[in-house]
Amino acid sequence: MARNRQAALLTPAQRHLVTRFGYGVDATQAADVRRAGGAQAWFEQQLTRPGSFPDRDAEQVRRWWPDLERKPADLWKRQLAEVRGGWQVMEDYGRWLLVRRIRTRRPVLEKMTEFWEAMLHVPVSGDAHFTWRVDYGDTVRRHALGRFDQLLAETTTHPAMLIFLSAATSTKRAPNENLGRELLELHTLGTGNYDEDDVKASARILTGHHVDLWETWAASYVEDDHWTGPVQVKGFRHENGKKDGREVTRAYLRYLAHHPLTAHHLCERLATKFVRDDPPQSLVRRLAKVYLKNDTAIVPVLRALVASKEFRSSAGQKLRDPSEDVVATYRALGVRLDRPRGADSGVHAILWQASGLGLAPHAWPRPDGTPVRNDVWASPSRALGSMEMHWSMAGGWWPTADLHYRKPSAWVPSKPIRFADLVDEVSRDLLHRPATGRLVTTASLATGCRAKERIDRDHGLYQWGFPRLLAAVLDSPDHLAC
Repeated sequence: MARNRQAALLTPAQRHLVTRFGYGVDATQAADVRRAGGAQAWFEQQLTRPGSFPDRDAEQVRRWWPDLERKPADLWKRQLAEVRGGWQVMEDYGRWLLVRRIRTRRPVLEKMTEFWEAMLHVPVSGDAHFTWRVDYGDTVRRHALGRFDQLLAETTTHPAMLIFLSAATSTKRAPNENLGRELLELHTLGTGNYDEDDVKASARILTGHHVDLWETWAASYVEDDHWTGPVQVKGFRHENGKKDGREVTRAYLRYLAHHPLTAHHLCERLATKFVRDDPPQSLVRRLAKVYLKNDTAIVPVLRALVASKEFRSSAGQKLRDPSEDVVATYRALGVRLDRPRGADSGVHAILWQASGLGLAPHAWPRPDGTPVRNDVWASPSRALGSMEMHWSMAGGWWPTADLHYRKPSAWVPSKPIRFADLVDEVSRDLLHRPATGRLVTTASLATGCRAKERIDRDHGLYQWGFPRLLAAVLDSPDHLAC
């Protein structure tokens, strides 16, 4: 059995790439990597032809939550009628994202959608922008592996962003500066790289975009609300003489997307997320050059990042955030999820698990979006929360409704096996890596079993103690770090 598992394992370098740009290696993903010809070939295929990986199991789950397909006006009417509140619809959105990540065979697309949805942040909480929030996520997904200038143009003027940052009712008589400011600070140039005159001009350029709040929720452009007159933001200048300012807006966003400061800001965040918390500035500068040379295309930047020596040497230096831990745990344990049939369904509970560890998907309340640094999540309370979740799932105790857990017989053979070898089998299955001596020692302490002790299906470990072994593996840095 061990020899067969050994042949199936990816190399450490392959596992590093697949783990950093995925949600936990399982047998299906490992097979996809081997079928593609290795991790690099798999990554290239994920970047340029994600559709070549059939993803029906991930795509079909959206039907589990019909409200995700409703139009904004319909969602609002249902909230007013107390049929279903916006917070409930957004909970469904978070559950859909988590289940999709558990099932997907296109993890790079999912990772990059998550990355941009966090950077160009519209929180899922909100009594108005929830109406457009699902459409906003779909918009990000369409451009997640495209060009940043196109992504920025689509997200900045999207109704969800306009509502969230108070630009949906901004007019030439009273330009609201929220979106104009966050566009500069969070989405493009970065903190400290603009002044108040830039903010004022930025807000004026964006006037005219409108959403009919509290009634039809329709998005439109109102020419009479657009501020006209010369504008300047950094090196961008425009006469802005027409009542229809959409052309000016497009030119302005294109300028910001191609600005060297934006290239640096964006690439620093990418390197922080996918390399380490303190990425070398030399790496950031190299990535920024690739970004500008390729007309803001995202794929060449990701290729350069993965090819860098800094990325290759960063294995194990990133901590999974709450949602990533939840998804990776379901994938590692091979938990099968069925369509929810009631309020107590485990598929509903998956969102509560992420919240219990610190944050549900895109629930960060501030405009700066979900943090990508380890220190935000590296707290004692987070560690204890993860251990509690791993323990409850290792035993299959909670959640349970509409979920199917594997039994100890999936790991313990009918014939006796040394405990150290069993730990190695479990590590190869759950983590797709051989067990280290440290993990064997930890598992021995957790279970009370000696390394050379013979384990069979009459042993107490099999009969009642197996959750201790599974939890010990899941609590290890080999699972929590990536």
